[in-house]
Amino acid sequence: MIDRRKEKEVREALARQAAVALIGPRQVGKTTLALHLAKERKALYLDLENQADRDKLNDPVFFLRQYEDRLVVLDEIHRAPDLFQTLRGLIDQGRRSGKRNGRFLLLGSAGIDLLRQSGETLAGRVAYVDLGPFDVLETKATPEAINRLWIRGGFPDSFLAGDDKTSFALRKDFIRTYLERDIPMFGPRMPSETLGRLWTMLAYNQGTMLNASRLAGSLSISAQTVTRYIDLLADLLLVRRLPPFHANLNKRLVKSPKIYVRDSGVLHALLGVMDHNQVCGHPVVGVSWEGFVIENLLAAAPDRTYASFYRTAAGAEIDLLLEFPGGETWAVEIKLGSAPKCEKGFYHGREDVRPAKSFIVYSGQERYPITENVEAISVGQLAQELAGRH
Repeated sequence: MIDRRKEKEVREALARQAAVALIGPRQVGKTTLALHLAKERKALYLDLENQADRDKLNDPVFFLRQYEDRLVVLDEIHRAPDLFQTLRGLIDQGRRSGKRNGRFLLLGSAGIDLLRQSGETLAGRVAYVDLGPFDVLETKATPEAINRLWIRGGFPDSFLAGDDKTSFALRKDFIRTYLERDIPMFGPRMPSETLGRLWTMLAYNQGTMLNASRLAGSLSISAQTVTRYIDLLADLLLVRRLPPFHANLNKRLVKSPKIYVRDSGVLHALLGVMDHNQVCGHPVVGVSWEGFVIENLLAAAPDRTYASFYRTAAGAEIDLLLEFPGGETWAVEIKLGSAPKCEKGFYHGREDVRPAKSFIVYSGQERYPITENVEAISVGQLAQELAGRH
């Protein structure tokens, strides 16, 4: 098992809270991590996709009271939304008898239902931990590992597959499962073929400004429907809307968010490109790398880091701005290639925003100054620097 950096965060959350919700996309490794923790704690594990395990909870109070001295892991918790009210009562009873932490580990394939349900019933009793795909720090950040992570994405089965063909097939299966099973469970029904076309169109528009009306026209549906389903894909942690930077700079700033398919491997599967050769020959190669870098930097950044991009009507542009708790801002330009160069728009953007540090993240490994205030750096090196700010 590749060690997950979030394991420490889960342990700390279990030590201070009665319930911990570990949320993330399907097949991202939540169950593997939970079973690892459950084994050492002799925890009870229930998979709520399994009918036999669901039947054990026909009288959940009676059943779960028998395990009040053990950690209980409830996988696919969104399949039993009525259980949250029961958990609240059990947690409150346990607190009165001195059992204040480490009672329940809840696993969900998305943030949407957990946030809706537990936000109403478990407020003050639950800690949230987001688990994403593997990142560059978890895969040791070697050039070979970074390239493999970029092409295949960070979902464990895809990244660890024996060859690119198998990895590609696994990602296609992942997409089909979401379209036919998972997305209809979380949102209003929409034909899977239409939603698949929308997801693919988002892939072809990777890193561009979101234009719901144009997407709607291509799909013959309303812009409101497109927006609703992009909201759902974002809640399922499959798509990221990167907001524009807003500040009173007396500049005409772009107001629309940028759209990214979050996992680069899923992006490549949606585009039908299988290996490094095919990816590098595709028109989306540059923005594929851009999205890959953004996801890895945000995975490493401290909690409550606010991410945005900067663009003005006059052409000033910064791919990624990271605003840390306390107000310090870093500017990041992202370039694919071994000899990165800064465009004028980046320098103009720096003059407007005045970041504390500025970087160009490129696909090489050497770290060196480009100008007095701008450094070229690898994605692994900058991720390590961000992780050190925790």
